[in-house]
Amino acid sequence: MSLVRSGLVAFGALTAALPAFAADYQPAPAPMLSQKPVSMWTVTIGAEGRMLPEYEGGKDFRFSAVPIIRVARAGAEARFRSARDSAGFALIDTGHFRAGPGLKVRLGRKESDSSDLIGLGDVDWAVEVGGFAEYWPTDWLRTRAELRQGFNGHRGVMADLMADVVVPVTPQLTLSGGPRMVLASAKALEPYFGISTGQALASGLPAYSASGGVRSYGAGAQAQYKWSPRWASHVFIEYERLAGDAGNSPLVTQRGTRDQVQVGIGTTYSFDVQGLW
Repeated sequence: MSLVRSGLVAFGALTAALPAFAADYQPAPAPMLSQKPVSMWTVTIGAEGRMLPEYEGGKDFRFSAVPIIRVARAGAEARFRSARDSAGFALIDTGHFRAGPGLKVRLGRKESDSSDLIGLGDVDWAVEVGGFAEYWPTDWLRTRAELRQGFNGHRGVMADLMADVVVPVTPQLTLSGGPRMVLASAKALEPYFGISTGQALASGLPAYSASGGVRSYGAGAQAQYKWSPRWASHVFIEYERLAGDAGNSPLVTQRGTRDQVQVGIGTTYSFDVQGLW
């Protein structure tokens, strides 16, 4: 669990610095990639490399590559994106309030991923489709909510609630961090945390049925550096504590851990296109 301890130490150091930066921060207009007409759009693409639990609730880690896709009106304030945000774009953007469709892909799970999973069967990858709304009460605080319906690997409903203090320390470096909470329906939890009678016989774990509610709570922090108006890199850490029926699953309590950590690093490139719609 050295990665968990190291990650939490780094997270604590970064988030502890945010209030001091926020106290001295004087709001200024966020940098814009371009000043082009509304008919122009800015597309951001990139990739992240992540170390994350080998399965939801697992205590060991695996590496995963994650794509980044974001679309915004050219000239819109490119304020912030956290590692938990769904891919999407804002159909409504007033500056302080943004809303639009969002999509997130949830990784599948195979018995071969870990000896902990033998007898529990495979879980297919899932795509979650829905929308987001975010509100900036000040220039340094973002609140965001997402609601998504799952397909394929699970057919439940997921909701993410988050808030982030976002502080430009320099024109290139931005630090951010804040609390997280995830809500999920029973159908969204059961494939990952439930254990059927047959699976119990095959795995040696007791049968278990997961109900909906609070799935997890925690916090995240991120540092982003802009090399140019088009190129940027970031590092992040996300910690969550599994709660409710997710945290009480025998898979978690007997073979895994409620403490879940992700760390990652990524790079993005932004460019303008005309007439997406």
